Amino acid sequence: MSDKITWIPFDKMEAFMKDVFMGVGVPADDAAICANVLITSDKRGIDSHGTNRLKPIYYDRIKAGIQQPVTNFEIVKEGPTSVVVDGHDGMGHVIAKKTMDILIDKAKKYGMAMGAVRNSTHYGFAGYYPLMAIEHGMIGITGTNARPSIAPTFGVENMLGTNPITFGMPSDEPFPFVLDCATSITQRGKIELYAREGKPCPAGLVIDREGNTKTDSVQILDDLVKGRAALTPLGGPGEDLGGYKGYGYATVVEILSAALQAGSFLKMLNGVDENGKKCPYHLGHFFIVVNIEAFTELDSFKKTTGDILRALRNSQKAPGAQRIYTAGEKEYLVWLDRKDKGVPVNDELMKDIIALKKELNLTQYDFGF
Repeated sequence: MSDKITWIPFDKMEAFMKDVFMGVGVPADDAAICANVLITSDKRGIDSHGTNRLKPIYYDRIKAGIQQPVTNFEIVKEGPTSVVVDGHDGMGHVIAKKTMDILIDKAKKYGMAMGAVRNSTHYGFAGYYPLMAIEHGMIGITGTNARPSIAPTFGVENMLGTNPITFGMPSDEPFPFVLDCATSITQRGKIELYAREGKPCPAGLVIDREGNTKTDSVQILDDLVKGRAALTPLGGPGEDLGGYKGYGYATVVEILSAALQAGSFLKMLNGVDENGKKCPYHLGHFFIVVNIEAFTELDSFKKTTGDILRALRNSQKAPGAQRIYTAGEKEYLVWLDRKDKGVPVNDELMKDIIALKKELNLTQYDFGF
């Protein structure tokens, strides 16, 4: 496999993705939301959740009939500071953004708000939604369950999803604090990226049914679907390095993504029905928005947050370490590097883009390959 990278300008790739979504029936306004979530991930260097997932996750699932291109966004219960939404297996990005818009408006009025979503689909990189709250001077929190991937501590069966829990907080620095982490050591998207790049998965991240580590990235993706492998929780298998903590946090996300909204959970999210046929995933999400002005002055909060982050970065470094980072900093540095270059496209992603251009007759796009 060639290591050649072609850089595509962000605006051009975002427009292409919007047209791809529209080509499979997503309405124009919704297609714009979906494309923006994906391109924002690429801008921040989270390549596992950006353009790389356009075809295998969203396009292919819509074509397979397990995800609805037209989103029926239904509010099933609502209070002054809460909302419960049924997404009816529509576009997760659209469902999540509309829910956050509602919660931001509620938090402006009442100080805090929380939303729960059922029957949704993959909503892209979780950090997008706290970033929405940050734009309004607020704190954003979200989590989502996912198809089974993680084995519980002392177990080998994939039961929990990678279940990220994500926090975003404004600061007085050029970039906010955004912690966007799966509750497993790695996530399926990263393994997909390893497979695309022809790289092995590092040892210790995935185990088989005998508890042995697995490193073949392509085989792991197949084994995860078939239940023959599982991701290890943050801390790894067992308790020696605190694996029970990652397992516990993954369970918290599962509960908040399912129990509040009477949604699906654990093995119900396999994406396969009782006859072994593909079916919608029926994912659940939760969102929390906190209006900082309900507690203190926004500028004061930003300065204190910035002081904390600067103190951490300026603390004593380990021997040989060049610098200490805080959450959101590396993504900001990637943006500074990529803003004039665009999205990096390798050979495998190039094949997907060429296939989509051909299938949807998007001949107006010339990417130089």
